[in-house]
Amino acid sequence: MNKLFDLSVSNYGTTRSIDYQIAILPWGATEPHNLHLPYLTDAILSHDVAVDAACKAHELYGINTMVMPPVTLGSQNPGQRQLKFCVHSRYETQKAVLTDIVASLYTQGIRRLLIINGHGGNTFKNMIRDLAVDLPDMLIATSEWFKVLPARDYFDNPGDHADELETSVMMHYHPELVNLDEAGSGKAGGFKADTLRRGVAWLPRRWDAVSRDTGIGSPAAATAEKGARYVNDAAIIYAELIRDLCNDSDMYLPIPE
Repeated sequence: MNKLFDLSVSNYGTTRSIDYQIAILPWGATEPHNLHLPYLTDAILSHDVAVDAACKAHELYGINTMVMPPVTLGSQNPGQRQLKFCVHSRYETQKAVLTDIVASLYTQGIRRLLIINGHGGNTFKNMIRDLAVDLPDMLIATSEWFKVLPARDYFDNPGDHADELETSVMMHYHPELVNLDEAGSGKAGGFKADTLRRGVAWLPRRWDAVSRDTGIGSPAAATAEKGARYVNDAAIIYAELIRDLCNDSDMYLPIPE
């Protein structure tokens, strides 16, 4: 528990005398994660990674960062949103939530926000571009925590969803929420067309057509030690990013002559 950097456990008595240079907004989803991880895995992990990043930014660079409570509203694929208690949130809903959070922070004098996203279905670039029109002096960056480091440098067989990576990180943070004995195999299919497999175009996968247990990638080799190694290194990279976002000097290189 860290009241200095985690709003979900903090209070106004703690925060009112501290000058926060940046806020982090963890963003996840509410969806099945194979048979062994919580529905809120994406929200839980993005939040915990964000808190580690905030602590590391303070330790290494003396920067005060507040981590907001995680948003649990995620965009879902066909075949996933039909599953029991999976919640699909539209672009317009997510944008409205982000807009209100940004407006509140802006009113309070905070001009830096980093979104740490834990759900692959979420995209924020167009929302951020729209907010830049309304609040040109508000800097908003977005990142996916599971992509800041090459997964294959840390895991034997990383996949796509509820896989070895996510399971290992959850085992590190919350081992009480993981029971590998209950996990499905995570075996997954894909598109038949070679053009779609090669990424010539994008379209949403029908989740019920690619996975039987909602997982994509086997979690069998997951360990808490692997998860700890990954997120500890990720926290250092995020601390560097926070430092760079809080740098008041010009962020851009000179245009070549």
